[in-house]
Amino acid sequence: MTARRRAGAAAAAALALVLVACGGSAETGEPGPTPGPATTSAPTDESSDGPPASSTAPIADPAHAVDLPGPRRGRLWSADILLQWDRPLDDALVERIEKLDGVAHTERIGLGQVSLENRVLTVAAVDPADYRHFTRADVADLQEAWERVAGGELAIDETVARRLADEDGTIRLGSDEAAPRLHVGAYTPQVPTIDLVVNTAWAEDIEMSTDNGLLISTDGTTPATIRRPLERLVGRDVSVQMLDVASRLGLDPDAKLTAIPTGDTLGSLVGTYHYRVLGGGRIAPDPAWVAANIRTGVVPILGSVTCHKDLFPQLRAALLEVQQRGLADEIHPDEYAGCYYPRFIADTTTLSNHSFGLALDLNVPGNLRGTAGAIDRDVVEIFKTWGFAWGGDWSWTDPMHFELSEVKAVG
Repeated sequence: MTARRRAGAAAAAALALVLVACGGSAETGEPGPTPGPATTSAPTDESSDGPPASSTAPIADPAHAVDLPGPRRGRLWSADILLQWDRPLDDALVERIEKLDGVAHTERIGLGQVSLENRVLTVAAVDPADYRHFTRADVADLQEAWERVAGGELAIDETVARRLADEDGTIRLGSDEAAPRLHVGAYTPQVPTIDLVVNTAWAEDIEMSTDNGLLISTDGTTPATIRRPLERLVGRDVSVQMLDVASRLGLDPDAKLTAIPTGDTLGSLVGTYHYRVLGGGRIAPDPAWVAANIRTGVVPILGSVTCHKDLFPQLRAALLEVQQRGLADEIHPDEYAGCYYPRFIADTTTLSNHSFGLALDLNVPGNLRGTAGAIDRDVVEIFKTWGFAWGGDWSWTDPMHFELSEVKAVG
C-alpha cells in the first residue's frame, strides 16, 4: 500500500471511529446514539472516483429521506466562498456568478440559523450526493455519513453534538417546543461557518430555505481577488464570506454577515439580521433592524431595560405575576445583567439570543454556568408560564438565563 493510500485509509478509519452509529465517542467513551455498529469503506486511492458504495446505514426517518447517494464520483472542490441571501436564488444571477473569472464550481444549498441553548448555529440543507464534493477528502469519502444524512439524520461536529444532544442522541433544531428533533447520524468536520448539515427534506419542518445559499470554489484562484466583483454583482444585502479567512479566524471580519433564525418564535420576531464584526467580541447590527426592533422601557422590579420590542409584553406579565405572588424579593435588580447585547458569546464567534434582545440574565452571581443555580423555582415556573425557556434546563446549565421561546397573547 502506498503512503498516500495508507494516509487516506487512516483518515477514513479515524472518522469511522467517531461515527455516531458506533454507539459512542472514541475519545470520551460517552454513550452515543444508536442504532448500533455499522461498517464504512475507506478510499482506495485519492485519484479514484471514490470508494465502493456501502449501503449499510439504516433509513432513520423515511418521511424525511432523500435518494441515497452512490459512491462519490468526480473531483473534490475547495470550499472558498459562501454566499447567503434572505430569499431563494435567482437563476439568472447564479449564471452570471458562474461566469465570473475565478469561479470554478458552485453548489446551491439552503442556509438558516437555529437557536440551540442560546447558541445561534448555522444549519445547511443540502443534497448529500453533491455537497460532499465541497468537504475535505476523508469526509467526502465517508460513505455512511452521507447515507445517514440522506436517510434523515444530521451530520455535526462532535464537540457541538456532545453539548447539545440528549441521551437518545437527538437534537431539537430550535427553541420552540414543536421544533423538529433529529438524530445525530455522524460526527464530521464541517465547511467553515456551517455548524450542522441536514438533507433538503427537512427544510420545510425547520422553516428554512433549500435554495438561499451558494458555495463557490475558486480552485487555483485566490478567493479574495474576486470578492469585489462578486459584491458588485450580488448587491449589498448579500453575505459574501471568504471561507479561507473564516477557517483561521472563525468568521470573515470583512463580510456583512447574515442570520435568518428559523422557527415560529425567532423566525417571526427577528426576520433577517445583518451584522458586521467589530472586534473584541462586539458586532454592529444593521441600524435599520435596531431602529425597527430594539426599545427601552420600564418593567416591574427591574426598572428600565433595553430589549426587543416584542419581548416587553411577556416580560412585563411575568414580572408582574412575580410581584403579585409576593416573590419580588427573589429577583435582584442590582444583579440583572441585561437583555440586548450585540456581541458574540464570550470567547466564540457565535451569536446568542441576547444579540436579538430576546433573552435576559437574572441574579447573576448565584446562577453561574454549569451550576444548578439558586434562583427561586417558583420564579422560574412563572417565566415558563409566560413563554420563556430557562437555561437551568439545559445539558450545560445557565440558570441566570431566560429567553423567549413562545409568543403568547397578553390580555
